[in-house]
Amino acid sequence: MALDFAAGCLGGAAGVLVGHPFDTVKVRLQVQSVDKPLYRGTFHCFQSIVRQESVLGLFKGIGSPMMGLTFINAIVFGVQGNVMRRLGKDTPQNQFLAGSAAGAIQCVVCCPMELAKTRMQLQGTGEYKSKKRLYKNSLDCLVRIYQKEGVRGINRGMLTTLMRETPAFGIYFLTYDYLTRSLGCDPDDSYMIPKLLFAGGMSGIASWLSTYPADVIKSRLQADGVGGVNQYKGIMDCVQQSLAKEGWRVFTRGLTSTLLRAFPVNAATFATVTLFLMYMRAEEGGVKECEASPTMQQPSSL
Repeated sequence: MALDFAAGCLGGAAGVLVGHPFDTVKVRLQVQSVDKPLYRGTFHCFQSIVRQESVLGLFKGIGSPMMGLTFINAIVFGVQGNVMRRLGKDTPQNQFLAGSAAGAIQCVVCCPMELAKTRMQLQGTGEYKSKKRLYKNSLDCLVRIYQKEGVRGINRGMLTTLMRETPAFGIYFLTYDYLTRSLGCDPDDSYMIPKLLFAGGMSGIASWLSTYPADVIKSRLQADGVGGVNQYKGIMDCVQQSLAKEGWRVFTRGLTSTLLRAFPVNAATFATVTLFLMYMRAEEGGVKECEASPTMQQPSSL
């Protein structure tokens, strides 16, 4: 369990640093006004942020995922490994179930973290402009939301987060398990690291493609009310209003930047986790082929 925690922290940190600029672009595109859009597309959004806010603008709100990654990755890898051991057999179905369980449980931390990240990413932009900054940092953002709206406020978007994370993590671990087995992960293979990077990257893409519409709705609900006026009454109202104004394509808003982000982020995350576990278990007395994969943990290795 301790190794899962440490590996998850390292993998999460690597993923956040690599992918946060893409996430900033994704959120800006998802919630921009359809009547007065600020950005024409993914690359225009990148260029505009760098030109108007400097490169640091791409890293707005990074404090929130950095604060939460320790808990999230500890939960994800810890729950996934323990559920796999409880289920007994390492089958594709069990990989999916264990990943789904991990995804659902980590929402407790993920939802407030993403709420703060979204609010920070939007602060001072477009229709969210204000004469003064609403939040000093991610923690201040959560404190202010809690003071104004209570526990319900800091858990805004929890249901849509569950709808996204539960199946997404099941597909995430299932895809990684399948690809690492298909490609092979022999520590003596000179192509092991490229294979791990490829498997992790493709797992991230598969995961996002499976639940992306839920992420669009989550972002809109979490951004709602920043200017003092709530536009949506709930999930279905958000879906109906979004469809009525923008059509079905609204559910693909920001998808390009998300997929561009998904591959390097998850390649870095899974490769870091797997290599760390492989190294640590080798230090503890040897590791069998593929045993170090986070999706194939054995009870004796913890």
